[in-house]
Amino acid sequence: MKLSMMSYTLARAKDFDLNRMCELTNELKLAGVDMVTTYEKKPQEIRRMLDQHGLKTICYTFFVDLILPDTAGRQAGVDTLRQGIETAVILGTDKVMIPTPGKKNVSRDLARRYIIRGLQEALVVARQAGVTLTLENFSGAGSPFVISSDMLEAIREVPGLRITFDNGNVLLGGEDPAASFERCVPHVVHAHFKDWVRAARGQGSEGLDGRWYKAALIGEGLVDHKACLQAMKQAGYSGYINIEYEGNDYNPEEATRKAAKYLQPIICGCNNNNNNTEGD
Repeated sequence: MKLSMMSYTLARAKDFDLNRMCELTNELKLAGVDMVTTYEKKPQEIRRMLDQHGLKTICYTFFVDLILPDTAGRQAGVDTLRQGIETAVILGTDKVMIPTPGKKNVSRDLARRYIIRGLQEALVVARQAGVTLTLENFSGAGSPFVISSDMLEAIREVPGLRITFDNGNVLLGGEDPAASFERCVPHVVHAHFKDWVRAARGQGSEGLDGRWYKAALIGEGLVDHKACLQAMKQAGYSGYINIEYEGNDYNPEEATRKAAKYLQPIICGCNNNNNNTEGD
């Protein structure tokens, strides 16, 4: 398992700078960068910058609207998906991720159905490009993809689709994150870690479980990251884990430093425990 920089976390700062992001990634010994959009820069420019810092893009994340009832209506979203896949190829990554917020006045089940149809229409483009298309568990009571059953429905309907596992967003679905990972593990190719604390009703984000949450730093909230990492290690997951932070208690750079410092020894401990077990 390897920790990775998520540009989205640092881009929440007013003075976000891609070059500084690269410097911090190397300073913290993170294994790569998940680019969340291109921040109005050409992908070739971002690729050159990452190359200069000896870094690679491990995923390209971008937004697509597929929550529309007919093929013609979804075509703009499918076209955006195609463009995103082309960008991913330029950036040098083999994965793209589509966030899946819901849409007002569209039920979770109906939104999920529309997104699945759009992914079915776009999957051939990803296959031709040699890029793996992934969905994440997305937070919020209206999100069509939150818990494992939502994700596995999409996997059944879209052959070749894979999962970006988000342990924090799963929690807002009322599902134990480690158990959710274990249900989805054959299909997980990427991961996000984040954290939440309970909030008063009407403040923060409403979960699918009917409770309210606000963003917290990894290790300072409700998510049992140790249990998640142990489950991932036992399953043989060797991919990347993004450091994600959406709170306001720390600036994004400080939050990334603290989260890396918290997670790195746990990951090393999982490795050591497994090595000890193998030697018994």
